[in-house]
Amino acid sequence: MHCPFCGHEETKVIDSRLAADGGQVRRRRQCLACRERFTTFETPELVLPRIVKRDQMRQPFDEEKLRNSMARALEKRPVSADELESAMTHLVHALQTMGEREIPSKLLGEMVMEALRKLDEVAYVRFASVYRSFQDVTEFQEEIHRLEQMSRADDREQMSLLPDSPGNARRRKR
Repeated sequence: MHCPFCGHEETKVIDSRLAADGGQVRRRRQCLACRERFTTFETPELVLPRIVKRDQMRQPFDEEKLRNSMARALEKRPVSADELESAMTHLVHALQTMGEREIPSKLLGEMVMEALRKLDEVAYVRFASVYRSFQDVTEFQEEIHRLEQMSRADDREQMSLLPDSPGNARRRKR
């Protein structure tokens, strides 16, 4: 770490402690040349992947662009700003933990649609209609049918977890 006062290359750490609820390390340093003291903050840098568009163009992930498109799909729907932020946080975390330098925009779109499906089915269909470039009413109907099938599958999975559901009682008798 270079001294901000004299530019000397060597400093020593005098004190370290956690800051910002443990998300940062605050370090108190002293220059070995001019003896001035200064503070630095250290935060982890988790890299987000670049997005590979359909035309093979690459661009950096834009969290604000994603937030705006999700908010547009959720417009006038009963989903709170906190729920949207929670979904955004989950998506960004998933992208960071993938460990990939680049991901196809199709994968990101599918991740967004899954997040929207969990938040609000109408928002999901809105986003899917733009993302998949629906051309006519038939494509909306097909997507709604696919959504209904996913919802039924989710309901079956949830019901099988209930301890005294009729399906479980039949399975135990076998």
